[in-house]
Amino acid sequence: MTIERIIRIMAGVMTLLSLALAHFTGQVDMTSLSWLWLTAFIGLNLLQSGFTGFCPPEKLLKKLGFQEGGSACSTK
Repeated sequence: MTIERIIRIMAGVMTLLSLALAHFTGQVDMTSLSWLWLTAFIGLNLLQSGFTGFCPPEKLLKKLGFQEGGSACSTK
């Protein structure tokens, strides 16, 4: 597993954990529709892309002509 994939997994877990903590402490009501569901979707997408390597925004940006720039977490 690469560093980039581990970073994606960590980011997804932390995003979902922050939503769960806010919900279970009563600060956020996740039972009603809100913009926080977008945050949950992003967290789940980060988590699955870390494990599977499939990232829909990455595919879309490639089709739009953007170049791959290598790892965002390079250790040079």
